[in-house]
Amino acid sequence: MTRAEAKERNRRALLDAAFRVVSRDGYRARLDEIVERAGLTTGAVYSLFGSKSGLLVALVDDYLQPHYEEIEQVVPAGADLLGAVDAFARHYRRTCDAGGASADQSLQFTLLDLALHDPEVGSRLAESIRAQEARLVALFAGRPHGGGLVTPEQAHHLATALRAVLIGLSQGVLLGLAPAADEQYFADTARALVSGASLIGPEDA
Repeated sequence: MTRAEAKERNRRALLDAAFRVVSRDGYRARLDEIVERAGLTTGAVYSLFGSKSGLLVALVDDYLQPHYEEIEQVVPAGADLLGAVDAFARHYRRTCDAGGASADQSLQFTLLDLALHDPEVGSRLAESIRAQEARLVALFAGRPHGGGLVTPEQAHHLATALRAVLIGLSQGVLLGLAPAADEQYFADTARALVSGASLIGPEDA
């Protein structure tokens, strides 16, 4: 095994261990347990991630990147804004039925818990999430809608609203609070947001 391969193996082991421990313990997650599960030492964390905070930020990137890659694949490149939003919302609903959905939701809750208890972690997590969300903004910007093209600012407003609504609906599905929220429900809700003049209109007019 080359040095690069060993480094990647250790990185993957720490991220997998961090996912399990952080999902369970939130801000109480102990670094010594994470490294023990990974079969490594705390020195590996500082060498690969710089700090525990760095590990947590990398965990968020590791969690979000494939999520946004899937979104980019399922949203048709030639669709107008309504079509893109419809595909995005339906994909979001399908993730609620995927294996590991409960663990993903648990991670979201515990990361919020971490951010609230540690301002440094919160700041770095927010920066990481904003970087990933920029991909969603780019996915909506430039698409035809209402006789014009969606501007980056309008796409940003819409992406923020869509994520908030769809995350809330997803939590309702997983907690059994929204039994009727099927794919069509998610799509109808998302398309209704697009119709909001305060979110999408001529330069936010």
